[in-house]
Amino acid sequence: MPVLTRLIPSPVSVDIAAGALDNLAGLLADQRISSSGRLAFAISNGSGAGLRERLAPALPGADWYEVAGGTIDAAVQLADAMRSGHYDAVVGLGGGKIIDVAKYAAARVGLPLVAVATNLAHDGICSPVSTLDNDAGRGSYGVPTPIALVVDLDVIRQAPVRYVRSGVGDAVSNISAIADWELSHRETGEQIDGLAAAMARQAGEAVLRHPGDCGDDAFLTVLAEALVLSGIAMSIAGHSRPSSGACHEICHALDILYPKRSAPHGEQCGLGAAFAMHLRGAREQCRLIVDVLRRHRLPVLPGDIGFSTEEFVTAVAFAPQTRPGRYTILEHLDLTTDEIRDAYADYVKAISS
Repeated sequence: MPVLTRLIPSPVSVDIAAGALDNLAGLLADQRISSSGRLAFAISNGSGAGLRERLAPALPGADWYEVAGGTIDAAVQLADAMRSGHYDAVVGLGGGKIIDVAKYAAARVGLPLVAVATNLAHDGICSPVSTLDNDAGRGSYGVPTPIALVVDLDVIRQAPVRYVRSGVGDAVSNISAIADWELSHRETGEQIDGLAAAMARQAGEAVLRHPGDCGDDAFLTVLAEALVLSGIAMSIAGHSRPSSGACHEICHALDILYPKRSAPHGEQCGLGAAFAMHLRGAREQCRLIVDVLRRHRLPVLPGDIGFSTEEFVTAVAFAPQTRPGRYTILEHLDLTTDEIRDAYADYVKAISS
């Protein structure tokens, strides 16, 4: 009898620990990553530039490229600059924007990408997607999964805590995203990848039910692992469905409609997830998500991040346009603006009681 298997795209190394950066040079010397030591580092002028001074002496074969921002133009410019370097791999060292730029640039020149995350703001640290600003606003681009991932908890604790909390919102939003995927399966026949769904769901549940906080190494480890599992779940599924439903549609709508005022991605996704769970009538799960968001000082109302009720209602009405063809609770209910306004008023009462 034949043994049937499938290959799962995933990193060859995941190092999540306090002091993990001390092992970076050794990890990069792995023959599966770099045989010559020729490496291209993409860094920001913030956390990445600060770490360069610490890491450069142990990496004599590396070239360092400072990235201006998280745009498609910056990613193309980085790729063009690296073409003549004869590198073995690209290392994205910094926050989500730098890693997204590095992922896209590495894919463009056909090199593997090592992600060295300096914060845990969202699941892009290990996902097959680069989210980059472009002339039309913001776009998502398919890229290979990082070949390796390093998260030094000592570095994470030095990041602004708001961006660590953002990762909580992004991870918890998996619960809503999986509920949307299951809804689409029932209503439209969309196929569900059971393994991808299981990984994304458990990632969200692990963060949702952990008693720790953002200053606790045990909690930070669980959060980092959850974000990694969410990224791998997307690789398994071949799309972002395991971690993106109505929650992300609402987030993207806020980004598009109010680009100069949008909050960190995970904050908006957590809020979107709580409201989406309320819309589907999952009041107990909605309340659990709200309680966890509040405990981590994440927004549960649009006013918490500077949006009025009307602006939020407008964003929810616009949200389905951000992902044409995706079926979530928003497409299922197809609410009018007045109905969304009424549902939001009900949500406010439900989470206030």
